[in-house]
Amino acid sequence: MISKPKIIIVNLSDTEYKNWKSFLKNELKNIQSYHLAIDLGDLDLNCKFISEIIDISNMYDCEINSFYSTSVKTMVSCHSLGYTANFIRKKSLNNTQIPNNNSDFSKTHFHQGTVRSGEYIDSPGDLLILGDVNPGAVVRAEGDVIIWGRLLGIAHAGSKGNSKAKVSAIQLRPVQLRIANKVARGPQEKPQPSLVEEAKIDSGKIVITPLENF
Repeated sequence: MISKPKIIIVNLSDTEYKNWKSFLKNELKNIQSYHLAIDLGDLDLNCKFISEIIDISNMYDCEINSFYSTSVKTMVSCHSLGYTANFIRKKSLNNTQIPNNNSDFSKTHFHQGTVRSGEYIDSPGDLLILGDVNPGAVVRAEGDVIIWGRLLGIAHAGSKGNSKAKVSAIQLRPVQLRIANKVARGPQEKPQPSLVEEAKIDSGKIVITPLENF
């Protein structure tokens, strides 16, 4: 029987930000050839930061199996690079719990997979979808709507009137787009490949711009 590889947890969430690279290198010096799980806690990290962590791990022949985070942005960044990102309730993996209806993070709803025609998802907070939203599907959230895939259906962010809410997707071409009480249709031109776009209210109307931080 083949045993599963031992996974070492490296916690970067409590590390002083400016010293995280040195900390990670020192940790990896003693655990070469092990598989890693990186705990990022509530840090909001973009793809560039995650890529740096991956590069340092590769330097020490360590393979990252997964990341753990409470940040939606960090989870999207990890998934965009092809890595598993798991939601955690607390900073430390010693107390890792999957969020439930009574948890502090229950207002962030995660959906894995395609939202198909006729399906409807509503969230009392932010909504993160790891998959496409097909034509005929409706996704709605009181906070932000983040779609790591194609938005081809209907999306409504800030459903209770939050005009600061945003909608972002790899391909933002919805049938209809709503933010708070503003309504717009998606752009008709063909999107650039793998370009993350963001819709928000600016000067009283919905505008769509590239999201460069990812």
